[in-house]
Amino acid sequence: MQNTDSAQQPLWRTATAIIIAGCLISLFGFGVRSSFGLFLDPMTHAHGWTRQTFGLALAIQNLLWGAGAIFAGALADRFGPSRVLAAGAVMYGLGVYGMALADTPILFNLTAGILTGLGIAFTGYGIAVLAMAKVVSASNRSVILGLGAAAGSLGQVLFSPLAQILIGSAGWHNALVVLACTTLAILPLSLLLPNDTSDRAMAVVNQTMGAALKEAIGHQGFLLLTAGFFVCGFQLAFTSVHFPAYIKDQGLSAGVGALALALIGLFNIPGSFMAGMAGQRWSKHYSLSLIYACRAIATIAMLLLPKTETVILVYAAVQGLLWLSTVPLTSGIVAQVFGTHYMATLFGIVFFSHQLGSFLGVWLGGYLYDRTGSYDGVWWLSVALGVFAAAVHLPINERPLPRLSAA
Repeated sequence: MQNTDSAQQPLWRTATAIIIAGCLISLFGFGVRSSFGLFLDPMTHAHGWTRQTFGLALAIQNLLWGAGAIFAGALADRFGPSRVLAAGAVMYGLGVYGMALADTPILFNLTAGILTGLGIAFTGYGIAVLAMAKVVSASNRSVILGLGAAAGSLGQVLFSPLAQILIGSAGWHNALVVLACTTLAILPLSLLLPNDTSDRAMAVVNQTMGAALKEAIGHQGFLLLTAGFFVCGFQLAFTSVHFPAYIKDQGLSAGVGALALALIGLFNIPGSFMAGMAGQRWSKHYSLSLIYACRAIATIAMLLLPKTETVILVYAAVQGLLWLSTVPLTSGIVAQVFGTHYMATLFGIVFFSHQLGSFLGVWLGGYLYDRTGSYDGVWWLSVALGVFAAAVHLPINERPLPRLSAA
């Protein structure tokens, strides 16, 4: 690590404190977001909505999450992450609280879709890890990025059963109010992060944001990485929103759906951390290719086997190992190739592709279910996309650009 933990630094500004704060932000932000799929069944029944209505709002949420991440990343690169995260915590809390009050599809789209989506974007993984990535050396960066992703998974482990318990005991409305209050914990945590926007590479190469964007768009590996992350978004969003309902359609209880989401989060903790370790020791792009291939194989096995509780839970555990393991590797390639100065902006662009995939996965899941009464078509599309992603990551060149060598 860099010498941030020196005696001159106050305790709350040390590298350790910054990493802990960043991990907790990831935990609360992703934990609340990962529980939204549990509200599909009770809210659609309470309001008389179709699954497509609910899915459209969360698809808008994912789209605004992606589009907002670019803007939030640019602001974080320009002014530092602390203020961006604080603003995002307020929007996030208001959006989730608005979900509880919305009684028409339009209001639900505005609150669950637009406001919550922007709140998630401004409190997202890319903003928090910007501060974390800058207080560690390049050799340790991949592990720290994996740690941040693992913290998000721990949030899923904690919040999926918590949300299900709250829905069962207090109702879905009160459960959303509690989750809205929880997101505000990000606000004080954001104040622990420094607003330093410096980068050692910039001392050698004085690069503007426009030049950085032009450089990235002209890099074949950046384009391939962006295309592959689209698939990740499709698979994760479809599964997180529709998997609980799919499990219930197979004749299993709602508790199995909540347990499946919790298992995904639980097993993603070692999965994300191991991915970070793998990115530090071996090729990141080959590791990504292997992850997408394994996702496709696991989904094929789940579709062909009887839908017993054991099969569903084993599938959830396997998917958990592969769930956010793409994030530290993908963000690690961005930082490794282009440096950390505009990392939040560049990762925001890659992440926007992820969220375009999320939009399609959430919306298409609801649309095809309402038309056919089955999710099978979307599952098989997810398999095909996994094979595509495994292929496009193979030719990525992850060597740092020449301008970074001097730095």
